[in-house]
Amino acid sequence: MMKKIEIFDPAMCCSTGVCGPSVNPELIRVAAVVENLKKEGIHIVRHNLSSDPQAFVQNTIINAALNAKGMEILPVTMVDGAIVKESGYLTNTEFAEYLQVDIDTVQSKSDTAQNSNCNCSSNDCCC
Repeated sequence: MMKKIEIFDPAMCCSTGVCGPSVNPELIRVAAVVENLKKEGIHIVRHNLSSDPQAFVQNTIINAALNAKGMEILPVTMVDGAIVKESGYLTNTEFAEYLQVDIDTVQSKSDTAQNSNCNCSSNDCCC
């Protein structure tokens, strides 16, 4: 059975955080991993606190964790409805292990992530 991953990101200016003049390399890696996994048909969803706050409210596990521990636990990753990591993104090895896939399925084919939804060239980006 295919695993489902949900990533609950802190508030970012665009869906992946891969925008603005200085981009965190970790966000580039995660965006690339997510795209690679989606291309393989794996169910993976990212929720950004600034653009999708309802996801944080509607998920009772995330809501309870945030109420108990505060926003500093973001990002949070859930696999099949259970929290598996707080305060950081899964490593490529962890993605592969949780999804039970080969590490080559996870790893980026390039060093940069393409993001056509960011509007980085406009004033819409707050990064």
